[in-house]
Amino acid sequence: MLNNIGLPGLLLIAVVVLVLFGRGKISSLMGEVGKGITSFKKGINEGAKELEENAAETATDVTPETDKDKA
Repeated sequence: MLNNIGLPGLLLIAVVVLVLFGRGKISSLMGEVGKGITSFKKGINEGAKELEENAAETATDVTPETDKDKA
């Protein structure tokens, strides 16, 4: 359904949205979207870091007993 819109259709939709909501409302909305994306990326990075820390804590030493004395 939406695969035949094209560039002129998207521009028309953008102009209609701009006329209906105004420049100020759209810019504040885009600012909130940007904050949401930033918050989402920060959460993803913190989650990955937490998973790596948990994996490091549960890692076991598989060095043979004879080689441990050499280090």
